[in-house]
Amino acid sequence: MKFNVSSKALYNAASAVSKVINSKNALSILDNFLFVIEGTKLTITGSDVENALTARVELASASGDGSFCIGARRLVELLKELPDQGVEIAVNDETLEIQLSYSAGNYSFVGIPSAQYPSFEADKDSEPISFSLATQQLIEGLDNTLFAVSDDEYRRIMQGVLLKVSEDHICMVATDTRKLVRFIDRRTAPGVSGSCVIPAKPSAILKNVFAKEETLNITMTSRSAIIESENYTFQCTFLNGNYPDFERVIPRNNTNVLTVDRVALLNAVRRVGLFVEVEGGLAKFRLAPECILIKSNDPSMCTSAREQVPCSYSGTELTIGFAATCVLEILSTLKGSDVIVNLGDASRPGVFRPAQEPDNTELLMLLAPMTVSEF
Repeated sequence: MKFNVSSKALYNAASAVSKVINSKNALSILDNFLFVIEGTKLTITGSDVENALTARVELASASGDGSFCIGARRLVELLKELPDQGVEIAVNDETLEIQLSYSAGNYSFVGIPSAQYPSFEADKDSEPISFSLATQQLIEGLDNTLFAVSDDEYRRIMQGVLLKVSEDHICMVATDTRKLVRFIDRRTAPGVSGSCVIPAKPSAILKNVFAKEETLNITMTSRSAIIESENYTFQCTFLNGNYPDFERVIPRNNTNVLTVDRVALLNAVRRVGLFVEVEGGLAKFRLAPECILIKSNDPSMCTSAREQVPCSYSGTELTIGFAATCVLEILSTLKGSDVIVNLGDASRPGVFRPAQEPDNTELLMLLAPMTVSEF
């Protein structure tokens, strides 16, 4: 078995697939790629048992079909250092000795039989639903929600992004109980209904690997999904459990409305946030019709900070506290020049929205307040 392929194309595919492989695996075979050659098509698969990612590469030429496993880390590091030119890979079908050569060098590997590589078990217990989605829509939803995923091992269901598919829109949600993000996109009509919770790792893979793909074809069951594009196939396992009723915690009548320059507020909170207490990280906000006064202090270090930001505010004067790091995450994720914040009182969550957003989309970010004993 022998084939020729562009080193750059092979590196791009192998590097992408390597993102699904864990740094430490219970099964040593998972430290490898599975290579399958059929005609002039090469598929490269990586897996961590729960998820499997396959990339497709067009070969310049090939003789003989077959499959084998090859060490992932060493291959990716070698391909990264090779010049952009054609390479030849020859595999001894009996001994699985692998020779990778190009104009100036030759490298030897020892392969492993492909029969040892685990297969991804499809969910056969539920009826699948299928729909197509513009890749940019899914990535935009992940960009807006992934930062709010919980890292609490005791709330495992919150360690992923909720994807709710409806006949005429999709909804993506993430929460860690302190902050919550809901993104609704009506630019697509899947024509089916279903929901799942995609763990943080598969979400990051979708966001990073599929960014340049145009369309995703998704087949989803109750426990897993197969996501296909022109160059990749991703099989991922969902988190099991009941996601919290997020709609119940979103305030409906926060009548105090703040409109402020997003970047100005972001930079001010970033500076004031340097002086918050290590425990809690409280930043205090006093809202008046024309400006926000932001304060923080750390009595243990005898430090304090105070800054004003111009704004437009309608409602009763209000003093409220938020974790500075959470405010920074929200303001960094939101896009546009201005941000609108709807507030009730000092004990109710604030609702952050972009002042302008694309047609047929709705983005909402909720942040729970912290107690302010004195300003």
